[in-house]
Amino acid sequence: MSDTAASPSTPAHQPPTDGKSHSASKTALAVGAIGVVFGDIGTSPLYAFRETFVGRGEVQLDPAHVLGVISLIFWSMTLVVAIQYVTILMRADNKGQGGSLALVALISRSLSKSKYGWIAVLLGVFATSLFYGDSMITPAISVLSAVEGLTVVDPGLQQYVIPIALGLLVFLFVIQKRGTAKVGALFAPVMIVYFSVIATLGAWQIFQTPDILWALSPHHAVNFFILDGWFAFLALGTVVLAVTGSEALYSDMGHFGRGPMRLSWFGFVMPCLLLNYFGQGAMVIGLPPEQAAEAIQNPFFFLASEEWRLPLVFLATIATFIASQAVISGAFSITQQAIQMGYIPRLNIRHTSETEGGQIYIPAVNWALMIAVIILVLTFQNSSNLANAYGIAVTGAVTIDTLLMAVLLIGVWKWKWWYAAPVVLLFLIVDGAYFAANLTKVPEGGWFPLAVGFVAFLMLTTWARGRKLMRDRMSEHALPMKIFAKSAKNSALRVPGTAIFMASSTAGVPSALLHNIKHNKVLHERVVILTVDIADVPYVDPTKRCEYTDMGDGFYRAVLHYGFMEETDVPTGLKQMEQCGGEFDMMHTSFFLSRQTLLASENPGMPIWREKIFAWMLRNSASAMDFFNLPTNRVVELGSQVEI
Repeated sequence: MSDTAASPSTPAHQPPTDGKSHSASKTALAVGAIGVVFGDIGTSPLYAFRETFVGRGEVQLDPAHVLGVISLIFWSMTLVVAIQYVTILMRADNKGQGGSLALVALISRSLSKSKYGWIAVLLGVFATSLFYGDSMITPAISVLSAVEGLTVVDPGLQQYVIPIALGLLVFLFVIQKRGTAKVGALFAPVMIVYFSVIATLGAWQIFQTPDILWALSPHHAVNFFILDGWFAFLALGTVVLAVTGSEALYSDMGHFGRGPMRLSWFGFVMPCLLLNYFGQGAMVIGLPPEQAAEAIQNPFFFLASEEWRLPLVFLATIATFIASQAVISGAFSITQQAIQMGYIPRLNIRHTSETEGGQIYIPAVNWALMIAVIILVLTFQNSSNLANAYGIAVTGAVTIDTLLMAVLLIGVWKWKWWYAAPVVLLFLIVDGAYFAANLTKVPEGGWFPLAVGFVAFLMLTTWARGRKLMRDRMSEHALPMKIFAKSAKNSALRVPGTAIFMASSTAGVPSALLHNIKHNKVLHERVVILTVDIADVPYVDPTKRCEYTDMGDGFYRAVLHYGFMEETDVPTGLKQMEQCGGEFDMMHTSFFLSRQTLLASENPGMPIWREKIFAWMLRNSASAMDFFNLPTNRVVELGSQVEI
């Protein structure tokens, strides 16, 4: 579910006008996607094949088991990534955007009147919550597994692995505030070199031991289960590491478009990954037992000859650095979406590029991720231990996406149930098996992403519920605007200038306006009640950004519409609203904001402990002044008290 670290220069939703430019643009976007989207799944060969044999299971290292594992990896990549995500789910776009929240918005818009629509919303929110656990583990396991390649070059370097990994990870988080535009330009070339190198290394081993190609037949995967049964089931928990990052392909669709991403995947990334996995398998079955036992400890780096292993370590480290960058940027992007959709309180969001709106930096998320990653590295010590914690968040999110896909096929696309049922059942069996296998890893580290996911889910749902209760309580006592305007026009002194009162609802009088009249006993010549409405689509047509109603006597009710992927820049939006009593001069405009304080209620709308969590989140949310880009010297905050 990660979003882009550096968006392409041409938005995917703006198609070129002629065939040649369309082809060139599609190719450019496909190349850009290689550098940004596929880092997570592209670095999986560092540990996925290895962990099946040296991890928690007792899988024998012989040709039958190697062929079985490689066959499982091939068919997992084909079913989960190529068919489920790239072929089917990429068709489910919300105005060009993908990802769990975009999918939920798409379903909710179509099934808004259904009494079961809330279930789909909760599933999407939980998938988003699980992503935060994944975004903590991915940088830790990726960078750590790459740096561990130093021990293949020289076992004496083992003591330096953790300090080097921590240094790289801290550096990665520190540079986030500078943005990724300049570094992002190097992502695609580096990743193309990386994929080309790992494909070449794998192809050479396949050439030497072509028998590995028999793993293309699914009967070797079936034979694996016949031979080992329970241990084969446990092996699913590590085989699935080969498809981690698959949800990111869907999430990043809005930046690159389904066409370019499919071209990247089928035309370059998937062949390179499969060549490397098959190459690792070919190397192991082609070596004598003693050498195979040594090589399986880190088969990715043993693919290279001794003199090329150190350069391969450097290349893999850079690739994992890029993969981690994409996941962190994805955490920023998904947080911004959740804020706009009302699941997370306002946070300080900084834009790191003057031209690319998708490049943002959220300090609170950045430092929280950094602390979590450091704790993970120091606690788990190596990538094999981290592999036990990895996977459960990914498989949980993938399983949820499968359930949402079922709702999409039947409820939105109106497939006949006898068409949809076999498709959904196939993926539920596959994804459910992977998720069940990862559940067995809960005592060994899998509890961590689950704990993070449940805490995030609690926070997101508490905030959404608290906001609804607060709006309902305030609307119960809200005075109709027309009645207020008629009674107030002659009861207060009118002063020059414009007063804009921010309101969360498009009905009633905001508390800030009532308090202003009560305490200051004045009204400005022009009074605008402004509501910022976040639609359930990524982008709103700029021509439909503004709407207003003239209520007479200098009173106006206005609404600015934004998509959940857009920056809510109120001053810029007001410039487009020239007919709302004239132009808005920021030097003669004052913004009045309400800041609510929660009070305990005798009949609380939710348990007291959740009310306290909501109150804490409300106190620590960023000021509306920063969130709406209001001029700092033109803002007045007035407090009010609310019972929920």
